[in-house]
Amino acid sequence: MSTRSDPSTWSDPRHRAGWQGERLARCYLEGCGWEVIAARCRVGRIEIDLIAKQEDVVAFVEVKLRRNKAFGSPLEALGWSKRRDLSRAAQAWVDRFSGQNNRFRFDVIGVTWGPGRVLLEHVEDAFRPDWR
Repeated sequence: MSTRSDPSTWSDPRHRAGWQGERLARCYLEGCGWEVIAARCRVGRIEIDLIAKQEDVVAFVEVKLRRNKAFGSPLEALGWSKRRDLSRAAQAWVDRFSGQNNRFRFDVIGVTWGPGRVLLEHVEDAFRPDWR
């Protein structure tokens, strides 16, 4: 996974944890036969965590991480404004890089980790923007 800087030097532990969650999600997707074609893809100020492709399907994947479920599932943390921003960034990516015969969807991967355990939940086609 390419990053612009070395995550071990990041001072914010939340950023380091988020990067670890994205690495777990990437390994999971690749294990399911997906090719991750972009990671931490920035479109303006908006970042798409992972863009993965399998046959003619391109998935824009948002990864949410929680240490526990005390404040709910990580899957519940994707609000309307983040969905709107992801939709806009994905539309820009599609306009610039996509082939004509691709289908698109938005997935969410929730990662909950605690002492000695990791729970990964994948919601395929988690939401649909207006442009699809």
